[in-house]
Formats: sequence, structure tokens, C-alpha cells
Amino acid sequence: MVKLADGSEKGLKGHFKEDFSHRVREGLAPRSGHVDRDVPYKRIATEEAWTFPALVKAQLDYFDSGEAPDDDSLRMGAMFANMPSLQEMLQDLGELRIAHMDELGIDRQLLLLTAPGVQVVRPDEGTALARQANDLAAAACAKYPTRFSALAAFDPRDVAGSVKELERAAKLGLNGAVLNSHFQGRYLDEPEFVPILEALEANDLALYIHPTAPFNAPHYESRGFFGALGGFPHDVWLHTMGLIFSGAFDRFPKLRLVIGHLGECMPLHLYRFDWMQGNADNRARPGQEPVKLQKTVSHYFHNNIWITTSGVGWEPGIKFCQQVLGPDRVLYAMDYPYQQSADELAAYDRMDMTPEVKKMLMEDNARSVFRIRG
Repeated sequence: MVKLADGSEKGLKGHFKEDFSHRVREGLAPRSGHVDRDVPYKRIATEEAWTFPALVKAQLDYFDSGEAPDDDSLRMGAMFANMPSLQEMLQDLGELRIAHMDELGIDRQLLLLTAPGVQVVRPDEGTALARQANDLAAAACAKYPTRFSALAAFDPRDVAGSVKELERAAKLGLNGAVLNSHFQGRYLDEPEFVPILEALEANDLALYIHPTAPFNAPHYESRGFFGALGGFPHDVWLHTMGLIFSGAFDRFPKLRLVIGHLGECMPLHLYRFDWMQGNADNRARPGQEPVKLQKTVSHYFHNNIWITTSGVGWEPGIKFCQQVLGPDRVLYAMDYPYQQSADELAAYDRMDMTPEVKKMLMEDNARSVFRIRG
């Protein structure tokens, strides 16, 4: 059971409308004997989730204290904490995870600290937990250098602490940074977070914005759209467009942004984004002078934004994104352990692409965007 903001309780399936049982199978990955073991590329999966006990405890403690803001992201964290099989997979950065990777045919995972991350705990705990996460991730990468790469966690509510932690993460050899979208309803496009964007560019760290539950949005939850059906993609959409229209990529032209799930459907709308750009361009925003973009919205998708295929192993959609963005801007991801399928992985091997484009999708683009070597 999960306690809701009004004091009532709901079963996990009833609250989130999401049943992991057919994927988790008590911690076992699906059979995958039909996956081709002799393909001419390495499979690098670029949105693979993990967590650790101290963070789960901090999320639960804050949620149970009654002191936390009404935040569906934190509520989601409490829900995940009560799924033992899921937690077993999320918290393992060793033999169990690698065994699943071997079953599924994955050569390397890019580890992302799973939603809701460090940005929903007590504000004075977030940066310390980010530091602990980054040390654990770096240690796993050092122990299994051919199997794991990782993105750094940071708590944007602590701007100065985030800048220092991003600088430290770069020295640790981490491959970018991950933010689980909004943090109690705030976004990186707000002026006070500019130093974080500056630190990302200065340290050559790609930023992956991963979904989380939308902030204070009962209209999603009441309809069963709390997660991947609506709330997740819409929140990343808002975050991404906010960054574009804040002028972030004009100010930091080398800043790299990555979003998952085929770009949360945003590539489908590039024509309309450009057509309607004047509705938001040069418009006053809270705490910020009006910003006039130097380029079209589509320009930033072609120069600053990459997308991954996490959870969308669908050939027509993938090929469409390769066509409109360029084959160098689409990266393979599985979304382990939330969505794992040997059948889906085998479908990638069968996709009708040239060998060069297939290798870009499955391996080369990940190496380029996240500076993965070895």
C-alpha cells in the first residue's frame, strides 16, 4: 500500500496503473536465446536505471514524515521502494545486472540514477546523496570497465553544490549528468540555474533529462496517465522547450541535451514548433528579460539535442527520427529494468538499415555523445 497526500491508501497497481510483474519475474530477465550473438557492433544501452539503499531510505523517510511537499515524484519513489524485485535489480551494480545484460545481449549499460533521484529528498540531503551516488557509479565503472558507463547525479536545488559536484564527476570520469526532470515544480530554464548549464558545457558533460511524475497534477493520476502514457513525456517536453526558449543553447552553444523515448514524440512536431515559434519567442518570462532566439526551434534539435529509443523499439518511429534529425542523433536504449525484452532487442537486429547506420544507432552515437571509450 502507498499512502496518498489526503491520508488515504491505495494498492500499488491501483495507484500507478502499472504492473511490472510480467517484466520483473522475481528478478529474472526474459529468456533471450534467439538474440544474435555475432552482430558487427556493440550494443550500448543508454537509459539504464539504478539506485542505492541510502537514497531509497531518504526518499521513504521524507515521504513518511509528512513534511514533504505534495509531489507525485516523491510518491512514485515511495511506490518503487515497495517493489522488492524491482529494487533488487535497481540496486545491483554487479553480477545480477551483468547476468541480465548477458541474457539480453547488452554489451554495455549507461547507468542513470533512477527517478525521482536526489532532487526530492530533504534539500539539505540532496548534494551529499548525489556525491554518494557518483562515487558508487564510478566504482562500478572501474570494477567493470567494459560493461558500465555512468551519468552523474546532482541536486539542482543546491546550485553551488551542483556545480562543484559536476566538476568532481568529470574528474571521476563519469560520462555526463542526469536530471529527473522537474524538482518540486522547478526547471533548469529558470535564471538562477544558469551556473549549472555553464558547468555542464565547461566540463563537456551531456545532460540527460529523464522523466518523472508531473508536479501536483491530479488530472494525470485520476486518468491513469501518471507515468509513461502522459505525465512522463509531457514533463520532459516542458523542460526541453523551456530550455530552448530561455536561450540556453544560444548562450551555451556546445551544451548537449539528451532525451529518451524517441524524444518524447517531439521530433514529430518540429515543423509545427518552427511555425508557432513566435508564440513564445521574445516573450517575458518570470524573473527573466524577454529572449529572442537566434535560430529556429528545429535548429537546436539538429545541433544540441539527441534522442534515445528507450522503451520504443519500433522501426517506423526510429527511422522517422533518423530521417528528420539525422542518423547521428538517435541512440539505442532499453530502459532496464522497467522495460526489458529479448524480443525487442532482436527486432533491432532485424531493422532495415545500412550496416553503418545500424552501428551508429547501437554503438557509435553513444560513444560520441557520452564520450565512451573502451
